[in-house]
Amino acid sequence: MKIQEGVESIKGVGPKTAALFRKLGVETVEDLLCFYPRTYLRYGEPVAISEAEAGARVTVKGTVSSYVEVKKVKSLTLVTCMVRDGSGMVKLLWYNSPFLKQVFHIGQTFYLVGSLTIRNGQMVMEHPEYYTQQQYDQLRAALQPVYPLTEGLSNKAVTKAVAGALPFLEQLADRVPEQVRNRFGLLPLQEAVRGSHFPKDMERLAECRKRLIFDEFFWFLARMRRMRERTIRADNRFPVGDWSAVEKRIETLPFDMTEGQKEALREIRADLSGAGVMNRLVQGDVGSGKTLVAELAMLAVVKNGYQAALMVPTEVLAMQHFEVVNRNLSPFGVRVELLCGSTRISAKRRIYQKLAAGEVDIVIGTHALIQDKVAYRNLALVVTDEQHRFGVRQRTLLSEKGQEPHVLVMSATPIPRTLAIIMYGDLDISIMKDMPAKRKPIKNCVVGPKYRPTAYRFMAEQIRQGHQVYIICPMVEAGEKMEAENVTEYSESLADAFSSGVRIAALHGRMTADEKNNIMQAFIRKEIDILVSTTVIEVGIDNPNATVIMIENAERFGLAQLHQLRGRVGRGEAQSYCIMLCASDKKEALDRLEILNASNDGFYIANEDLKLRGPGDFFGVRQSGELLFSLGDIYQHAEILKQANDAIAMLEREGAEPDLELSEDVKIHL
Repeated sequence: MKIQEGVESIKGVGPKTAALFRKLGVETVEDLLCFYPRTYLRYGEPVAISEAEAGARVTVKGTVSSYVEVKKVKSLTLVTCMVRDGSGMVKLLWYNSPFLKQVFHIGQTFYLVGSLTIRNGQMVMEHPEYYTQQQYDQLRAALQPVYPLTEGLSNKAVTKAVAGALPFLEQLADRVPEQVRNRFGLLPLQEAVRGSHFPKDMERLAECRKRLIFDEFFWFLARMRRMRERTIRADNRFPVGDWSAVEKRIETLPFDMTEGQKEALREIRADLSGAGVMNRLVQGDVGSGKTLVAELAMLAVVKNGYQAALMVPTEVLAMQHFEVVNRNLSPFGVRVELLCGSTRISAKRRIYQKLAAGEVDIVIGTHALIQDKVAYRNLALVVTDEQHRFGVRQRTLLSEKGQEPHVLVMSATPIPRTLAIIMYGDLDISIMKDMPAKRKPIKNCVVGPKYRPTAYRFMAEQIRQGHQVYIICPMVEAGEKMEAENVTEYSESLADAFSSGVRIAALHGRMTADEKNNIMQAFIRKEIDILVSTTVIEVGIDNPNATVIMIENAERFGLAQLHQLRGRVGRGEAQSYCIMLCASDKKEALDRLEILNASNDGFYIANEDLKLRGPGDFFGVRQSGELLFSLGDIYQHAEILKQANDAIAMLEREGAEPDLELSEDVKIHL
C-alpha cells in the first residue's frame, strides 16, 4: 500500500470513521501522519485533596463515599457523587452522562483527573477523567497525545488509527536539503513525525516539534522569496496616473483622515504610478481605518479604466464590505458586485459574464473569487483583507486571475516589525499606528470568576441602553480534555442570569457556514442581545452597536488573539468595555493579562507578548490566533522562524535554492 491511499486502507478504519476523518481534512494515510496532536497530557502522582490547587489540572486518588445522584435541570442532566481520601472530600460533577450511575459505587477507588474549583465552600471537580489503578499506571508511562476531534470521533480512535499508519512512514520523503538539517541540528523527518505522535518524554517532543515547525516556516519562506523575485522583475502593466476621483472622495469624508492613512495612501499612490508592480502590506491595528485606504486605492484603479477585487475570509465580512464600498463609491459611477459561495447559481453566472466583459469595476467576495470559472477583463488590483487567514497559494491564485496585477494586503494582526519583514518578505510594508479621532479607547479590566455576577449586571444595563454584548468561551462543548468554559453549556445556563426579554444565541466553528452567517447577520441586525461564541468571531463581524466583550478563561489565549477579540467592540462612538475573566491565580497568567489591561496598542502588546513567550513553548492550547501554520506560531517560535529565514539565505549564498516543485506535497498550510 502507498502513503497516498485513503485512510480506510488502515486496519480498523471503516467507511464511517473515514468520513469523520474527512471532516477534519484527513483523507489519505499521509494526511493522517501529518495530523498532529494539539496538546499532550501528562499523568503524575496523585495529590491529597486538601493540597490540590484550585484551577490547576490535578490527579487525586479517592474512594466513592456516596450514591450517584442524577437529576434534570432544564435541558441538562446533572450527575454527582462524593469522593474522599484521608485529607478531604470532593464533589464530582458531570453533565448529560447518566450512565455513570452504573460506574461509580460506594467503596470503589478511582484516580480522578481534572480541575478543582470552590463552590459555596465545597471542592468540585467537573467532568473528571476516571481510571482504575491499572489504567492509570499505563497512562503514567508516557505522554498522551490529544488530537483535534469532530463529533463521533474519539481521541482513542484517532490514536489507534495513527499507530496503524506508522508503518507507512518510510515512504515519507525528507525534502529539506541535508546541509540545512546538519547546520541547524534537525532530526530526520520520519523520526520527528513519529515522535510528535508518540513522544518518549518532553525533551524528545521538543526536538520533534522543532523539526516540523521548521519545515512549515522553511517552505513558506522559500515560496515567499520566489514570489518576491517574480514581482521585482514585473513591469507595471496598469499605471494609475489620474487621482482626481480619489481627491474628490476624500473631500466628501465627514472626518479627517489620520496621518497613518494619509502616509499609507501616499505610498500606495507612488507604487501604482511607478514602473513596477505594487506588492504592499498595510498593517494597522484593529479599527485604524485600513478599509478606507483600500477603498480609495480601488477607486483610483477603476477610474483609470481597470478592475479591482477584494477577497475576505468570511461571507459576513464580504457582505459588510460590499454594502460600505457600494454605498460610498456608487455616486462615483463605480459598479460593485458581491460574489460568495452562497451566491445563487444564476447570480454567479451573471456576475461571471459581467466580470469577463468588463461590466463590473469592483468585485468583493470570499474564496469564490479564485474559482476556475471566474475570469476578469483587466484585473489591475487585488486586495486581500486579514492576510493571516489566507495562504500564499490563495493569494497567488487571485493574482493569477490578471496579468501581474498590483497586490494590496491588509492585516490587523499586530506583528513586530522584525518578524513582519521575515513573514512578508515579498511585500513592502506600511504601518498605520494611529486611530480615528472619534473612537474612544476601550476600557479594560482583568478579574476572577467571582466577578461574573457583577459583569452580568453591567451587561444587562448596557442591553437596556440598546447595546449588544459578546461572551467568548475557549471550547465548543464540555469534555474536550480541557477545564474551561464552553459555548454549549454556557449559553444554555446564561438564560437564568438574565431576564426573559434578553435574546441569547450561540456561535461556534462546528456550525455550517449558513448557520454561522445567519447568526452573525441576526446579531448585526440587532436581533440578538448576547452572542456567546468561540474565537470564530475573531475576524468577521463589524457591529458598531456592540459595546461589551467578556472573555472567559482569558489566560488560555495569547495576547495577540485577545487583542483581536477585543477589537470586536469599540467600533462605534459609544464607550466600549473588555472584561477578561482569569480562572488562574498564577502570577505569570495575571502578569500577561495586565499587559493587555494597560494598553490598547496592538503593536506594543505584540512586542511584549514576544518577550514573554519563549521559543521552547511547543505544547498546550494554541494561543496566537495566527492561523497560517498548523503547528508553528510566529510569536512562540520566533527563533525557529529566524533560523528558517537564515537557512533560505544560506542556500541562496551557496546557489542551492530549495526545489519548490518537490515541496508541493509537503503537508503545510500554504
